[in-house]
Amino acid sequence: MYKIVIIDGYTATQCDLTWEEVEELGQVTIYERTSPEDIVSRCKDADAVLTNKVIFSAEVLSQLPHLKYIGVLATGYNVVDLEEARHRGIVVTNIPAYSTQSVAQMVFAHLLNVTNRVEHYAAENRESSKGCQTQTGDQDTAAEHITTSQSRWAHSVDFCWMDTPVTELDGKTFGIIGLGNIGSAVARIAHAFGMNVIAYTSKEQSALPDYISKGSIDTVFSQSDFLSLHCPLTDSTRHIVCRDTISLMKSNAVIINTGRGSLVNEQDVADALQSGRLGAFCADVLSTEPPSPDNPILSCRNAYITPHIAWASHEARVRLIHTAAQNLEAFFAGKPVNVVS
Repeated sequence: MYKIVIIDGYTATQCDLTWEEVEELGQVTIYERTSPEDIVSRCKDADAVLTNKVIFSAEVLSQLPHLKYIGVLATGYNVVDLEEARHRGIVVTNIPAYSTQSVAQMVFAHLLNVTNRVEHYAAENRESSKGCQTQTGDQDTAAEHITTSQSRWAHSVDFCWMDTPVTELDGKTFGIIGLGNIGSAVARIAHAFGMNVIAYTSKEQSALPDYISKGSIDTVFSQSDFLSLHCPLTDSTRHIVCRDTISLMKSNAVIINTGRGSLVNEQDVADALQSGRLGAFCADVLSTEPPSPDNPILSCRNAYITPHIAWASHEARVRLIHTAAQNLEAFFAGKPVNVVS
């Protein structure tokens, strides 16, 4: 019977899914989380390992002579030293496109949060409703609360109350860097909103839908009202958003990063936000995760950061686990699929 180790299984299953499909394929040991110090001891007898963020370096792989397969529980596979894996005959697979719709949806959750501020107004009214609970007998307290809540809807003299701009998307320019599965899905949604879509991509214009215009990197940065990052992290794309490229942008532009944290120079973005050189920065990923408490982005006004949850809808995680099981079953049958090494 094959020995299978799931080395960091918690994020995929959370509290609502199981590894039952994988457990049907062999003797499975599941660890919710694994520290670097425990990788070798936990995997030393494994034929196959499933990993999400636990790193299998050349040093680690050299200590796992029985290992034949690594299934990465993600689309990106930089957690595995592929050269060392090839050298040792270890097959590495990934899970492409499982979270495309979920991540695209998060892009527009962030965008609409900036343009329509639904959570802001809901919170304001929630706070305002607390004022209604103030005891009328305490006139000083009631008066003080009404004063501090004066601008909220319940205390407005008009039927409509707002303290932020509300922006219409129709006719705005939406820039995309990278037109893979997610970037293409994002482009379709932007088009449906009536936005002008421009993209920096290696694809030829003739291969693009007629609603996407191909542009140079400078054109995409300079023309975009909203800019969404969907390119892989490589030496050439690391810090593609930096002081120089931000200087090309409109001062009220919004950057959305659901790709990789290190596509962005976070200090440069923080400086741009603080100086008013950038309208807003939205991200579901940061360069280090979990972030350091002193990450300059976290305390910036007009920075909206979610904790790497775009991929993690229930539906996407169901697809993730199902595909992981299919990948593993195909490998055991001698016909591996989704191979990256």
